[in-house]
Amino acid sequence: MSLQQQIDNDLKESMKARQAERLGVLRMLKAAVKNLAIEKGGPAVVLEDSEVIAVIRKQVKQRQDSIESFIKGGRPELAAKEQEELQFLNAYLPQQLSPEALTALVKEAIAESGATSKAQMGLAMKVAKEKAAGRADGKALSLEVQRQLA
Repeated sequence: MSLQQQIDNDLKESMKARQAERLGVLRMLKAAVKNLAIEKGGPAVVLEDSEVIAVIRKQVKQRQDSIESFIKGGRPELAAKEQEELQFLNAYLPQQLSPEALTALVKEAIAESGATSKAQMGLAMKVAKEKAAGRADGKALSLEVQRQLA
């Protein structure tokens, strides 16, 4: 079952179980996935799981930014709501790499790309992103590449 189908099934289950918070998050996610499908060629287009994961990552990033803003603005109740939505979205993402696995992956990527300084960080990042395949946050990946190239 594709990720897109799983989201549709979970949406139906949330409706039946009357889970309002989860239902709202899944509706927003489905709309974002549908918008990407329309951009790709029409609403009937079935997206690859990697494309759906990219949409979910974008939604996660939006929630993280909102949480940060709400905390700075003194609105902990809204930050808590966004945190709950973030947990629903994280359930659809692949398991994140451990710090040790991330370090090893970056080490391989640097060796493969032949990067030797921070000036060549782009080469190493390109290889590292391919190897991570959505299992690592871009920011964490970037920080680790910088640390190892320093």
